[in-house]
Amino acid sequence: MGTKSVINTDRLYWLGRYSERVYTTLKLFGKSFDELIEQMTEADYSRFCSTLDIPNIYTDKDDFIARYAFDLTDPNSIISNLTRAYDNAIELREEIGSETLSYIQMALYSMQKAKEDQAPAIEFQDVIDDILAFWGIVDDQIDDENTRNIIKVGKRVERLDLYARLRMGRVDITREVQRLAGRIDRCSLRYRTQSIIELLDAVQAPELNYPAILKSVESILEV
Repeated sequence: MGTKSVINTDRLYWLGRYSERVYTTLKLFGKSFDELIEQMTEADYSRFCSTLDIPNIYTDKDDFIARYAFDLTDPNSIISNLTRAYDNAIELREEIGSETLSYIQMALYSMQKAKEDQAPAIEFQDVIDDILAFWGIVDDQIDDENTRNIIKVGKRVERLDLYARLRMGRVDITREVQRLAGRIDRCSLRYRTQSIIELLDAVQAPELNYPAILKSVESILEV
């Protein structure tokens, strides 16, 4: 595999991861935005940061609500992750096509619009819808199976990472493990087979060991 292919493989993988990160974190953040404004305490957003393993750099709940969603100088903000997804998509225009790229671009526009709105619930939903449309167009418009599968593996790895941190239930985590296991050997990514075995074993265990699942997810790719 040539240098350019290695670089683009990494970009495809992270396009999948960043788009999923935006999707899941925005669903968590956006669905209760109005409640956050009224009810959030310092303990709540501190716990949120700890769960996602991001630094709590926020001075109070208003600072968290404003910056976690919209601050481009915060590398862990939703808009920063969406911008990274867009930057990867721009570099991959030839691989994924202009129409596929356009949905990430529209998601970024919607997020920027949300920043100007005092009640951004509609724009948040637009971002989520644009990402869902992006994933749909990946299947519909990208002919190369390897390209599609790398994006989807990135998506599944990120979702498992987040689901383990969020202590999601067995049904949700098992579904994502099975989807990842069925997809990862169909693309050119180099991965640790043992990590997949560990994940499959973990979802069969009497009790879910979330730290062990997270460790297996984090070590899944060979570097």
